[in-house]
Amino acid sequence: MMDDLRELYQEVILDHGKNPRNFRHPDDANREAKGENPMCGDRFMVYLTLKDGVVDDVAFQGRGCAISTASASMMTELVRGKTAAEAEKLFHAFHELCTQDEPDIPKGVDDETMEKLMVMSGVRQFPVRVKCATLAWHAMNAALHGEAAASSDQF
Repeated sequence: MMDDLRELYQEVILDHGKNPRNFRHPDDANREAKGENPMCGDRFMVYLTLKDGVVDDVAFQGRGCAISTASASMMTELVRGKTAAEAEKLFHAFHELCTQDEPDIPKGVDDETMEKLMVMSGVRQFPVRVKCATLAWHAMNAALHGEAAASSDQF
């Protein structure tokens, strides 16, 4: 990883890990799903408020390492205001960034969002941390599909 990207990765992890955005339980959430990584103890509940097919609100609660907390925080900022289909594309784009050296990014994911997500691609170098980074994203995707929990087999 280039030194600039590594430094940005560390800054983003520290910022979002210490000051997570949208760390709360929205009163009007109409979807929720649990994500749990039994290997390291990370566990989050992701809450979505879908209105007319759009993610009107998204938040999370739980506990996890700095990487999983930062990733969950970033996810809440990037998914809000997206349609369910766009949120699912972001999930797939993020998963590709974290797991593939040459990610196949779905069409329709804007460049600005990809730039924000790119900072988390550094977890690829640490396979055990990929589950940490993708945990909340898997829970968000499960919630989009009306499932109560993300299976740890998925990530």
